[in-house]
Amino acid sequence: MSEFVVYGVPGSPFMRSVCAAMEEKAAPYRIQAFGPGEMREHRLHPFNRVPVIDHGDFRLYETQAILRYIDATFPGPTLQPADARSAARMNQIIGINDWYLFPQAGRIIVFQRIVGPILMGIAPDEAAVAAALPDAERCFAELDRLLGEQPYLAGDHVSLADLLVAPHMVYFNAIPECAGMFRGKKLAAWLKRMEERPSMQATRPPEILLKAA
Repeated sequence: MSEFVVYGVPGSPFMRSVCAAMEEKAAPYRIQAFGPGEMREHRLHPFNRVPVIDHGDFRLYETQAILRYIDATFPGPTLQPADARSAARMNQIIGINDWYLFPQAGRIIVFQRIVGPILMGIAPDEAAVAAALPDAERCFAELDRLLGEQPYLAGDHVSLADLLVAPHMVYFNAIPECAGMFRGKKLAAWLKRMEERPSMQATRPPEILLKAA
């Protein structure tokens, strides 16, 4: 089988989602790690984001597309529900992650609390964090509502939605202002369940990033 290579910056939640999906499929892959800013120099992604994958002579970027490609290409348990409503819920939650959770909350709070201070030596912008916290709380509340009594975000089995959202939530849960928002929510038990999965254990971010919070 052609080699599967994941290009990205260790610690990226989007890169972790891709690696976790490969772990769920028990499929071999190799990580080509870059430091912050190096992806731009190598021009792997036209919009300078991570991750990018190569599978033989096939190159692909955009995490959603990569995750669906992994599920369609490799054997193992399916990561997308067969039921139309469950699949729609999965896609809805993927949209929440990519349109609201990351750009409105994670991109600001996680950067200001973890990425900027540790990787770039930048002092946190407290006003930016304070302004983004209500967006984080709104996202957590809606994800908690959609989770309901289910073990996973789209039903009884782990899906692409879980693998995409969980790496972001790990960082939020390490930040004191956000960790308090998990208390009393079903989302806290879900995150613990996700973190115990072998796929998440095998793809843990650099410890320095979690300790930084």
